[in-house]
Amino acid sequence: MIDLHLIGIGTGNPDHLTAQAVAAMNHADLILLPRKGSAKSDLIDLRRDICARVLTGPTRIVEFDLPVRDASGTYLGAVNSWHDAIADAWNAQVTEHLPDGGKLALLVWGDPSLYDSTLRIAGRLKRWGMEIAVRVVPGITSIQALTAAHAIPLNPLAGPVTITTGRMLREHGWPKGAHTIVVMLDGGCAFEVLEPQGITIWWGAYLGMAHEALERGALADAGPRIATRRADLRARHGWIMDVYLMRKEQTDGA
Repeated sequence: MIDLHLIGIGTGNPDHLTAQAVAAMNHADLILLPRKGSAKSDLIDLRRDICARVLTGPTRIVEFDLPVRDASGTYLGAVNSWHDAIADAWNAQVTEHLPDGGKLALLVWGDPSLYDSTLRIAGRLKRWGMEIAVRVVPGITSIQALTAAHAIPLNPLAGPVTITTGRMLREHGWPKGAHTIVVMLDGGCAFEVLEPQGITIWWGAYLGMAHEALERGALADAGPRIATRRADLRARHGWIMDVYLMRKEQTDGA
């Protein structure tokens, strides 16, 4: 029996861990840390640093190479095949390091419930016959880190928020009827497809990390600054994680 804890670790700052997350890590028999290639070595280094700072007992740490997603074919097909490969990799590590069962922990950026597929991958293990109990420890999301960094409310007064992806924004434009949107998983600058008039943007990259970067302002002015800065940061670090919130002007309060 595998007792799998999916632990939200925030956006890279060890101070973002909850007391529940720290306890779950220390109660685990094994923590698996994925390596994502040399260009993203900062990500494994941050996980290593988090473990070094909070672990006080005999919890074992094992690193493994995360499968690479095939960019060919349809997006959903490629992602599903990639998730299958990740589940296979997890299964191999569990078979080797927890052959008699035990408590396994995976450290998830942000929160496992928000634009993260760890829960879906864990479901594959169940379908393939692994006896597993999944428990989720919530974490600070990049959205919370973004609004905190800019000291702004997430939602307009008594209004809704739409959370979407860069791919959806690029393919379909501004969501119909939305006033405030949050864009995640943007591989480029999808806001460039929008007519910028009347839109304000709040952008952040590497939120919570030492090299956190922030920009805000009218989209017409801030958009080009963000695009230039984003390219520079990506070239410098080899990877980038960013998120942004945009609002359209309204006349009945905010």
